[in-house]
Amino acid sequence: MAHNDDLIHDTWLASDAVVPKRFLRPVLRFTRVEAAGGIVLLIAALIAIVWANSPFYESYFTFFNTEIELSFAVVHLNETVKDLVNDGLMAIFFFVVGLEIKRELVVGELNSIKKASLPAMAALGGMVIPALIYLAFVVPTGDAEAIRGWGVPMATDIAFSVGVVALLGSRVSVGAKLFLLALAIVDDIGAIAVIAVFYTEELDLLYLALAIGGLVVTYIARKSGIQNLLFYVPVGVFVWYSLLESGVHATIAGVVLGLMTPVYARYTDEQFRQKAVAVLNRWDINRASPHAAERLDQDALELAEVAKASVSPLDRLEHALHPWSSFVIVPLFALANAGVRFIGADASVGEQLTSPILLGVAVGLMVGKPLGIAGATWIGLKLKLGVLPKRTTMTTVLGLGMLAGIGFTVSLFVTELAFRHELFANEAKLGIFIGSGVAGITGFFVLRWLDNHDHSSDDVADKLTKAS
Repeated sequence: MAHNDDLIHDTWLASDAVVPKRFLRPVLRFTRVEAAGGIVLLIAALIAIVWANSPFYESYFTFFNTEIELSFAVVHLNETVKDLVNDGLMAIFFFVVGLEIKRELVVGELNSIKKASLPAMAALGGMVIPALIYLAFVVPTGDAEAIRGWGVPMATDIAFSVGVVALLGSRVSVGAKLFLLALAIVDDIGAIAVIAVFYTEELDLLYLALAIGGLVVTYIARKSGIQNLLFYVPVGVFVWYSLLESGVHATIAGVVLGLMTPVYARYTDEQFRQKAVAVLNRWDINRASPHAAERLDQDALELAEVAKASVSPLDRLEHALHPWSSFVIVPLFALANAGVRFIGADASVGEQLTSPILLGVAVGLMVGKPLGIAGATWIGLKLKLGVLPKRTTMTTVLGLGMLAGIGFTVSLFVTELAFRHELFANEAKLGIFIGSGVAGITGFFVLRWLDNHDHSSDDVADKLTKAS
């Protein structure tokens, strides 16, 4: 443990990132899970495409369009399997996103204006330019529904982009990796805002008020010191259902609840040590007691409570939910939404490949993202809004911008919200596949061929990652 702590300290000194050691390990764990989850996500997407174009394609669409009715007291849900995945399970994914946003805002790369300015500006450029490119392709068609898809090429898929960076190892500096993570987090914030503001069609004020009431109850309970999940889970479900019925997309509930989760533990490291030592000293005394078994059990329970209170609620929840989100929920989402049918579709493959929607999405991701991110970063540097991390050049930023053009998960999510016409949705999904694929491959090779010589700090980080 001491050896790992030294590695953590050295890594952050080398990368000019001053963050308490207790907050670094969760970030490393988050990126490792995201990288591995990207592989499972890719497999699920390929299965969906093959299934949707196989002789058994009808079973794919029949299964995910099967309606399921759920009733409990006054609550009544009548949703398809696909809707339950998109509206229900994805709320957990967005809850995990909300947790990571909260961490970055409080103790991470976005916890000060100075640190956040450059990646935030880069992310803004990486959202605006792809949207404008999409509109340049689609506006001349005059189709109002097609124009609604401007939000599709704005998103960055953290799992895939982090996964590609992981393959590059020490060729990409620690600072550059954190720059990409911070950029992607800001990108997520932008995507969430776009979903909440621009893809809310009808608004039921009563249900919206009920959702806000549930959030107020959550806030009061947190301030009052209530930590039992048996209280928060039902309230969270109530907020989710109220937002679902209000017209605001239900997954926003996950983000907001994640942002309300405490980042700090009840006990500091020193308090944990003191309390744990006190319990263990009492343990040695109680071992000689006639009632040793009962007392030692009580000591063990008390030590467990001390340990639990020494880990922040945010870390505990992320540790429990992040693997489920990355390895189960997001792959299920890809399986339910990536099934684009080429054979027997309403338009030929050639017509789809030349459609304005597909071209707008693909070009927006593979060209708009890197141009927007690199251009905004260059402007930010000229305005002295921040400095690039060590061993990070504008070429590195361009390569990272290409990886940010992998817009898989959230782009598919926005596609489902933007389009009612199946052909439009399929064209957008094809654009996502093509644009993300080209962006990811190009970004990998640009970063792979960078002439980097100083790998010392990253060797430490890689050793830490393996050790932890």
